[in-house]
Amino acid sequence: MEKRILVISSSPRHGGNSDLLCDQFVLGANDGGNQAEKIVLRDKEINFCLACDYCKKNKGVCIHNDDVPEVIAKMISADVIVMATPVYFYTMCGQMKTLIDRTYPGYKEMTNKEVYFIVTAAVGSKGAVQRTIEEFRGFSSLLSGVKEKGIVYGTGAWSIGDIKTSKAMQEAYEMGKNV
Repeated sequence: MEKRILVISSSPRHGGNSDLLCDQFVLGANDGGNQAEKIVLRDKEINFCLACDYCKKNKGVCIHNDDVPEVIAKMISADVIVMATPVYFYTMCGQMKTLIDRTYPGYKEMTNKEVYFIVTAAVGSKGAVQRTIEEFRGFSSLLSGVKEKGIVYGTGAWSIGDIKTSKAMQEAYEMGKNV
C-alpha cells in the first residue's frame, strides 16, 4: 500500500548534510512506490510560538499569519513523518525546535504515524547525538499511536557535502525505500 511520506528538512544550508540525507530518503521512498514530499523549513516563514493560547481560543488558528498551518496540515495527513536536523551544540537546530513548538494547535491530530529521524553532526559518535534523538522522542511521545521506525546517523560530517562519502547516504535511501 502506498504511503504518504512527509520529510521535514530543518537544515539552514541548502545542500547541507542533513538536507542531502533527506533527498536520499525521498529518492528511496519514491523508488519504493510511495508518495514522498520534502518540506524545507528554511524556505518557510515560521514565527516563534508566543505561548499566548490564541490558537486554543480560536479553533487552531494562530495569531501569526505564516506557513505553519500548511506544514501542520501536511503532518496530519502524512502516514510517515521524517524529521531531520543538523546537531548544533548537541541539540536540534532552532528551525526544527521552532516548528515543533508551533505544532501546539494540531499535534493531537497527528495520530497513528510512523516516524523516522535523521541527524547529522560533525562529531563522529552516535552517542554524542543521543540527546537530539531523545528530543525527537519527547515530541513524538505526545502523538497518539506513533511508531518509531528508524534513525539515520550522519555523524562525522562537518562541511557541506561531507556526508556524500558516508554510509548514511545508502542507509537513508534504503530506509526510505523500505518504509
